[in-house]
Amino acid sequence: MFERLTLESADIISVNIWQILISLANLLIIFLILKRFLWKPVKKVMDQRRAMVDDQFAAAAEAEAKAEKDKAQWAAKLATADEEAAARIAAADETARRHGDRVIVEARVKADGIIRQAEAEAALERQKAEAGMKQEIAVVGAALAEKMLEREMNAADHEKMIESFLDEMGDAT
Repeated sequence: MFERLTLESADIISVNIWQILISLANLLIIFLILKRFLWKPVKKVMDQRRAMVDDQFAAAAEAEAKAEKDKAQWAAKLATADEEAAARIAAADETARRHGDRVIVEARVKADGIIRQAEAEAALERQKAEAGMKQEIAVVGAALAEKMLEREMNAADHEKMIESFLDEMGDAT
């Protein structure tokens, strides 16, 4: 029995060159068919996908560059806006200061006008008071003269007395 196993195993182990060549030919034909009908379309699809992915990467890089550019522009605009706001505030402060100065000048002019008017009114009232006092003095002087005349005074003494009285009254005011 041992012999038989050896012979049978020898048939199984034997190499059939024709069968190997046919298997290789079949393999070559399958490879060519697969290359012709499967490899090229798969390669074409892979190339399309690669191109699509490359396009997406390029678009993403472009979008990122645009975003960075926009970010820089907005940062510049923000800085410009801050400077513009500061300039507007400074201009408003200057305008308010000039307006305040103008109001102060106008108030001073009005106050000076009121003071001058009050001084003029006071001078007028003083002149009126002086005129009234002179009139009263003249009346009193006439009354005094009348009394003096009763004592027999001459005209020169009378004039001297009135002038002296008026001088004293003028110095008192």
